[in-house]
Amino acid sequence: MNKVILIGRLTRDPELRTTGSGISQTRFSLAVNRPFTGQNGERGADFINCIAWRRQAENIAKYCTKGTQVALEGRIQTGSYDAQDGTKRYTTDIIADNVTFLSPKGTSEGSSFNNQDNYQFNDYNPFDNTSQNQGADITEDPFKDFGDEIALSDDDLPF
Repeated sequence: MNKVILIGRLTRDPELRTTGSGISQTRFSLAVNRPFTGQNGERGADFINCIAWRRQAENIAKYCTKGTQVALEGRIQTGSYDAQDGTKRYTTDIIADNVTFLSPKGTSEGSSFNNQDNYQFNDYNPFDNTSQNQGADITEDPFKDFGDEIALSDDDLPF
């Protein structure tokens, strides 16, 4: 299984290109914080090269800029090429299957885009703990309108 999930910020503006056959491609780099601090108390980061294709590539180029926070789901892809100086260079990229924009309003809309083009704009931010995103009141009985109580015994259960 080859699966990667990252949350990070774009280190530069995305670069949108089109292949000879007309397919859109966007290259971008994510800065992802490491889960630990170093000896000096500072948290390091990894800078990870990513690639998105087709409609997702166009949307990333259109709505994301340097500093935009995104969640990315994808896979690792390695490759190699011969450099102009004659040396062989190896590459490691993350191919984005699904990218969700996490930056607050004003910097980028909170929205989700994936390869199936079923994207949506919404105001939901999973990291926002304000009352607008708390959902339904859980103190109210959700089954209050279903009628009378039914008594069950252990003999009624199938296990």
